[in-house]
Amino acid sequence: MAKIEGIWIRNYRVLKDIALGRLLSEEQTRSLTPITAVIGKNGVGKSSLFDAFGFLSDCLKLGVEEACDARGRGGFERIRSQGSDGSITFHVCYREEPHSQPITYVLHINKDDTDRPYVAYELLHQRDEARGNGQSFLVFQMVTGQALAWKGYTQGQQIDADDPVLSDLGEQSREAERIELQDNRKLGIATLGRLKEHPRIAAFRQFLEGWYLSYFTPDAARGLPLAGPQRHMNVHGGNLGNVVQFMQREHPDRFETILARIAERVPGIDRIDTQQSPDGRLLLRFNDKGFTDPFYAQQMSDGTLKLFAYLLMLHDPSPPPFICIEEPENGLYHKLLEVLAAEFRGRATGEQNTPQIFVTTHQPYLIDALTPEETWILEKGEDGFATISRASDDATVRAMVDEGLPLGGLWYSDYLDPR
Repeated sequence: MAKIEGIWIRNYRVLKDIALGRLLSEEQTRSLTPITAVIGKNGVGKSSLFDAFGFLSDCLKLGVEEACDARGRGGFERIRSQGSDGSITFHVCYREEPHSQPITYVLHINKDDTDRPYVAYELLHQRDEARGNGQSFLVFQMVTGQALAWKGYTQGQQIDADDPVLSDLGEQSREAERIELQDNRKLGIATLGRLKEHPRIAAFRQFLEGWYLSYFTPDAARGLPLAGPQRHMNVHGGNLGNVVQFMQREHPDRFETILARIAERVPGIDRIDTQQSPDGRLLLRFNDKGFTDPFYAQQMSDGTLKLFAYLLMLHDPSPPPFICIEEPENGLYHKLLEVLAAEFRGRATGEQNTPQIFVTTHQPYLIDALTPEETWILEKGEDGFATISRASDDATVRAMVDEGLPLGGLWYSDYLDPR
């Protein structure tokens, strides 16, 4: 399963210029870990970072103009960093498989003379780490209004980009297919990624399309959806009962494992199943050992619903490649956070079909279960924009954790966040 090695974001809200993990030509920089947590005080940019992943995903699904307005973002100028006149820029470095060559996707979004956002530049490029060069699969520059795309797996083309990350690609020019994109507000990968002639573009499109950002709300999970099994949980969790139906029917052994883990962590819960109402609605019910009649989702606590939903999501037989969760601790008993972190790590570091998990949090109990390598600290610089660093970059922090001090306790004591 594909994994993100690094991401560089520029001019997105308070994320004026931040990078996490390993990008092209940074051999000494460590890649993102299978589970990554970002911590920081209120107002430093954790929500902006979470939303940046959602924005990039929305650009693919909706187009850049609609993405700027979606989820209450308020348009291009509201999300472009204050005082900036440059493009909103994303660099995503990932590998399709652990031993494959890294691929970088670059996207620049700016606004035209009518103040409408458009795709100014787009690149999908694979680097050959051994030889220091690489090959491209898509290049689009709005200056020419044309895209260059290479069919198959091995074609390449010289890149002319004023970009320090891409300045040393060193490719050989080869024959390419010139394509005129009719709508410069849609990503090139959204169109070309549907064609079998461009399998590498299609592979990245499917990777990005598969990202899952959890906006789970217990109230949504308490709804009464129409009965019918569904393979995956939607972003708000409104089809939680439908996913239970699917798991019960298609993966009963896996579902029993989830129930056993819930029973270990939530006192009294004996069984969880579904019941169909006469009008075709689906009721999610929880059986408590001490009571004859079941409790329904509408009666369960936020924390119980959330923990159950996360476990169901983590044990998805065909999980998303990238799962992003904002503040999973909300509504959970603090001692369950270490359990949840262990579940995250166990799923992300499994032997096969493992998703990469990214969380933002401000809960020390959750950080106690993580390592300095897995933890990043967001701070606000003197200019008001966010800065970010990995906890393991601090030798003092590494030494204290090696001595047995919990990482969350260090953060609570201002060793990670002294400002």
